[in-house]
Amino acid sequence: MSERKSAHTHFGYQNVPEENKSGLVKEVFNNVSSKYDVMNDLMSVGIHRVWKNTLINWLAPKENQNLLDVAGGTGDIATRFLNQAKSGNATILDMTESMLQEGTKRITNSSLSSRMRWVVGDAMALPFKKNTFDIYTISFGIRNITKIDKALSEAFRVLKPGGRIMILEFSKLPNPMMQKAYDLYSFNVIPKIGEIVVGDKDSYQYLVESIRKFPDQVSFANMITEAGFENVKFRNLTFGVAALHSGWKI
Repeated sequence: MSERKSAHTHFGYQNVPEENKSGLVKEVFNNVSSKYDVMNDLMSVGIHRVWKNTLINWLAPKENQNLLDVAGGTGDIATRFLNQAKSGNATILDMTESMLQEGTKRITNSSLSSRMRWVVGDAMALPFKKNTFDIYTISFGIRNITKIDKALSEAFRVLKPGGRIMILEFSKLPNPMMQKAYDLYSFNVIPKIGEIVVGDKDSYQYLVESIRKFPDQVSFANMITEAGFENVKFRNLTFGVAALHSGWKI
């Protein structure tokens, strides 16, 4: 009897066994963690900060809410959330410990530190009980997950009834000429910046490729709905360079 072949998935433009992808992604973020925030500013000319503020503004945090920020890395979203909510707590989960370590350095002397919990974990198998969190966020992380549908199902499981999911991710520009110009910038400039600033061209080549492999706005909204969420909507940011998706567990 022949051995069963492993299922495959994409890692950027490479085709790899599913069981290998998480390790490859983890290696990428281990490589870039020390310069991750600097590179985000350089690659987006600081616009990622506006996108994250837009997420928080649409979310409109309320007092005493419990946030789970998945692929939360250095704590950008959690910090913004807690600053606006004034009370409540945030759990930042990431599979890459070095990213979390960078985040904890940033808030060591902050008054927010007592309201933040940092957890190494897998988005496809969250180490939390069902109906635990009021809000689930993930920013620029869901495209790196091996099985996106499984991560969305886990998000639904851990949210309380009435809970909300907010996802910020790179997306597709509806205008072909603008998309072509953006592609030229992404593939020719971003890996070079990574090589100069981080000394790692390959990791940023993967990150650019992973954006192109991610579903368009409507397709991804349908995936969120299929996971059980209702009132699913999205907003394009900067002409569709990124998109912000929202849904509710009702």
